[in-house]
Amino acid sequence: MASLLKGFRDFAFKDDLITAAVGLVMALATFTLVSAIVEGLISPIITAIFGEPSFFDLSFTINGSEFNYGAVINAAIVFIGTAAAVYFLIVLPYKHYKERRGASAKTHPCPECTTSISVAAKRCPHCTSPVAPAI
Repeated sequence: MASLLKGFRDFAFKDDLITAAVGLVMALATFTLVSAIVEGLISPIITAIFGEPSFFDLSFTINGSEFNYGAVINAAIVFIGTAAAVYFLIVLPYKHYKERRGASAKTHPCPECTTSISVAAKRCPHCTSPVAPAI
């Protein structure tokens, strides 16, 4: 029983799992914020332009079935806004951070000495060991 609990503890507190959990929490918080911005600011501006009292209530009816296309448009705006927010507020700063630390998409660590080298390098300039180019 003790080894089972130890195994679960080791799994639950791995860096990868904690990083994923923090990422999920941040994504949900970003989604909530963007959703509030869309519903509270962007949708009223769009409805004011098109003259509808409520953007969310835009719909049409065919044979008694109501198609609420305003909700779909609202969800699309939330999706695009969330994707843009995640990209500009999380992905770009993280890429910039990694590049400042010397790890960019154009480099990878040497398998022998772990020095950052070009992905096209055939030999490490630091330790001179042969390296297969990463393509």
